[in-house]
Amino acid sequence: MKKFKSLLALFVVFMLVLSGCSKEAEKSDNYKVLLLIPGNLGDKSFFDAANRGIEELAKKDGFETKVIEMTTDETKWEPAFLDAIDQDWDLIVSGNAASDLMNELAAKNTEKRFLNFDNSGTDASENVYSVTYATNEGSFLAGAFAALVTQDTSIENINEDKVIGFLGGMDIPGINDFLVGYIQGAQHVDKDVKVVTTYAGDFSDPAIGKELSLAMYSSNVDIAFNVAGQTGLGLIDAAFESNRYAIGVDSDQSALYKDSEPDKAKSVLTSVVKQIDNVIIDSAIKAKEGTLEFGKHELIGLSANAIGLADNEVYQTVPEGIRSQIETIKQDIIDGKIEIESGFKLTTEQISDYRELVKP
Repeated sequence: MKKFKSLLALFVVFMLVLSGCSKEAEKSDNYKVLLLIPGNLGDKSFFDAANRGIEELAKKDGFETKVIEMTTDETKWEPAFLDAIDQDWDLIVSGNAASDLMNELAAKNTEKRFLNFDNSGTDASENVYSVTYATNEGSFLAGAFAALVTQDTSIENINEDKVIGFLGGMDIPGINDFLVGYIQGAQHVDKDVKVVTTYAGDFSDPAIGKELSLAMYSSNVDIAFNVAGQTGLGLIDAAFESNRYAIGVDSDQSALYKDSEPDKAKSVLTSVVKQIDNVIIDSAIKAKEGTLEFGKHELIGLSANAIGLADNEVYQTVPEGIRSQIETIKQDIIDGKIEIESGFKLTTEQISDYRELVKP
């Protein structure tokens, strides 16, 4: 009996060890992806789009994910990256305002793998796959769209003045790339269209965004483009209160209000959408499979369906003639018939000249 009990005990121990090994093996099969956000969720724009990608990835077999909001306090960013590097994450995802820091740390920690989903530059070290979105292409369409809308006085609340607006978070290259494309798109449609340009100096203050946007709409702006993160939500509020129109950014911002505030949703005629979520999902899957090209940087735009205008039920209420012209312009860009300058390649003086060229 004692011998039987001893054998039973050994068997139980063996099974426990085997079970533990099995669980460890199962755990090791999961590809671990961490998203470090240089800000906070809730912007209903760029960061929320990245988070959607992580949420979708978490639903797939073989992935373990986590999101850390590093806040807008930049002093917290490097410690967060260093903590992530010290841990066992297979892929560390970040970019945007933290892009330069991420690239610097990645180059010093070549044993880790990184995805820069919005690189501020064009270089990628051997352990980084990075992308930059051709935001000037998306905003060219937005500018063309805004110019066509402000021309069409058959649209409710459109006045006879051909004036459109632009709200940027800050006067920096990443925002001015949007601005340059927006102005070029408007000018492509009508050289007489004027553009009121305003910078909030902040990406997380809807109140200041609303205040600045109300001033724009009071100066006969029919439709304005917000490129200001959470601050830009104030522009949408201002458009709704002023009975004017808005163009959203990064995600379909009309959809944000579809259920809670349907009338406000109708104020956002379209949005320049970056397919950030798809880029994160596709890149992580390729990284897990071993096919992601680390060390490569790509510029992705209309031809890759990485950026474009949101086509939803609100957009479909816009006159068909406008939508048809936008499709033609889009195809001309893809076919190389339209060349678009980039704000990243222009000097401060050249950006200023662009603004002055179309100033009312």
